[in-house]
Amino acid sequence: MAEEIKKTKEQEVKKDRNSNNRRNNAPKEKLLNGQVVNIARVTKVTKGGRHMRFAVTYAVGDGKGLVGLGTGKANEVQDAIKKAEQAAGRNLIKVPIMDGRTLPHDIEGKCGRARVLLKKARPGTGVIAGGTARIILELAGVKDVVSKSLGTNTKVNVAKATINALKAERTPEHIASLRGKKVEEL
Repeated sequence: MAEEIKKTKEQEVKKDRNSNNRRNNAPKEKLLNGQVVNIARVTKVTKGGRHMRFAVTYAVGDGKGLVGLGTGKANEVQDAIKKAEQAAGRNLIKVPIMDGRTLPHDIEGKCGRARVLLKKARPGTGVIAGGTARIILELAGVKDVVSKSLGTNTKVNVAKATINALKAERTPEHIASLRGKKVEEL
């Protein structure tokens, strides 16, 4: 009787070991949503002729405060998108969102000659922003915001300026901790 129990336990251990060694081929659930910001065909002129490639800017976000931006270049559009998506996943930032819907304060972001002004808004306002800034803000999970693109309207620079503005956002809790005070004392 004891030998039978010992054998069944050994068989169970073997099954567990075998199941751990096998790879799980089930498709993985995507945690981040993504969207193409810009696709550009770039040309490199050499002695041998013109070499065409594609440069893609891609944004990813989880809708809960994480957002990232990345670029990729390749001879084919799909390969460039894949590279840009991976780069965006490596460049994630955490965006502070107040009351689960808006930004803590008004801020301006810059990149090159592009400037983006982001203003917090009342409930029900929605995302009032141009195409490129809208993509970034929606992927970040901001629901009520007013945005204005100032300066140049280059898509890549507007996207980077929006990311720079979101990076510079600070919560009242963060400012209070920097000053060594409580939030109520601010």
